[in-house]
Amino acid sequence: MQAAIAFPNISNEIFSITVFGLTLALRWYALAYIAGILAGWRILLALMRRPRLWPQDRLPVEVARVEDLLTAVILGIILGGRLGYVLFYQPGHFLDHPLDIVKVWEGGMSFHGGFLGVVAAGLWFCRRHSVPVLQLSDAIALVAPIGLFLGRVANFINAELWGRPTTLPWGVIFPGEAAQDCPGIAPGLCARHPSQLYEAGMEGLILGLVLFALFRAGALKHPGRITGAFLIGYGAARFAVEFVRQADAQFITADNPWGYILHWGGAGVSMGQLLSLPMIAFGLVLLARARR
Repeated sequence: MQAAIAFPNISNEIFSITVFGLTLALRWYALAYIAGILAGWRILLALMRRPRLWPQDRLPVEVARVEDLLTAVILGIILGGRLGYVLFYQPGHFLDHPLDIVKVWEGGMSFHGGFLGVVAAGLWFCRRHSVPVLQLSDAIALVAPIGLFLGRVANFINAELWGRPTTLPWGVIFPGEAAQDCPGIAPGLCARHPSQLYEAGMEGLILGLVLFALFRAGALKHPGRITGAFLIGYGAARFAVEFVRQADAQFITADNPWGYILHWGGAGVSMGQLLSLPMIAFGLVLLARARR
């Protein structure tokens, strides 16, 4: 029998309480959002109290405005993440069942949609308060890996977004009928790539350390440098992990078993890879601009 790791017995709920017959639960995924946003908020406050970090030693955002920015970013994450999932991953289903769009408690959030939501919120905030766009985006990009790391760990705890079957010794036997539906492997023995942890390490830890090193080297003095590095780093990490990440079920067919959104022969590009390519391209443009 091949070596594999049994999925740890972790509940996706931290605790729950029942009030007047209504059960309220705090889940790990919700906690990841809350902790990531709070950590980002505190770091942004610290950055906006240090003028010497910025071009011409001038703060891009007043400290009093950071809470307004936080509100806009939260709305961007939630609305963009949900609408991105609806448009990128299951447009047919939600076209037939439009009321399901608001059922965020049933799951279904897209990073790329959330990213676009934050971009829209940031542009609105910059226009409203006359804030330099690239300086604000650098600040947000600097703290983004915290939320990415926590969110991917929460995905692992929830036993969702797992990878393709593998015989590698660190493959994880995820629970659930879908996770154990592996051709030629008996249910209960199918090990899969823990792609959530791959992403937590690459998009969270490694990318976070790279951006922190750029910050220590004075990158905030060069608007767009940290944003460009973030876009390239996230896009490249996501593109790489998609090679071992299981595609969403709606993309998988008999002649397209790996769920490619574009495919030819046995090769193809997944939806995650397709959405990551513009991020990498735009990141390269920003880095080139920052050099000038």
